[in-house]
Amino acid sequence: MPEILKPDEKFSEEDIIIRAVKILTDGGVIAYPTETFYGLGVAASNEKAIEKIFSVKGRDFKNPISLIIGRSDDVYPLVRDVPESAKKLMASFWPGSLTIVFSASDNVSGLLTAGSGKIGLRVSSHPIALQIAQAIKKPLTATSANLSGAPECSDASGVIEQIGDKIDAVLDFGKTPGGKASTLIDVTANPPVILREGAISRKAIEEYLSD
Repeated sequence: MPEILKPDEKFSEEDIIIRAVKILTDGGVIAYPTETFYGLGVAASNEKAIEKIFSVKGRDFKNPISLIIGRSDDVYPLVRDVPESAKKLMASFWPGSLTIVFSASDNVSGLLTAGSGKIGLRVSSHPIALQIAQAIKKPLTATSANLSGAPECSDASGVIEQIGDKIDAVLDFGKTPGGKASTLIDVTANPPVILREGAISRKAIEEYLSD
């Protein structure tokens, strides 16, 4: 069973963040709440930890993994270019459920890009996901905390049922909004291409970019 980290009389929110950062720094795997579903987190600078993600999910190495960063400026070491379209999107939709796909820099593991040379990034609007990314001072993997092909989990019990025996800790902060995953937009193309319509509608993005 994973360690269950839940805010109560024993653990404060701050205690849980500190413990989560320690697990991540040591190369461990956590499940944590985001503004959509529970995510599966490792420190994205740790190649061995990234490999664990694929093992936990039963996922093919051909599938890329997006990242959560602590603040918009954290994008720059991870990408080759930040086009004007990306700057507009970041200013309007971050923090939030918009994953922006950039050309990845050499600092990004090929396991995360699946050899595509591209990396998806977002700043989460969930306070816990955001605090973890800011506290660890490194990008955090943001793939959904579930078995590959199985339903995404919007509560800790679903995560434990699917992958609890394969991860180190679950940060149980209750139910997440669920619904749709983050919207995915590729800014390496001009104009940008919406790869997946999710929590933020295609119409909202297209209207914003056309202004």
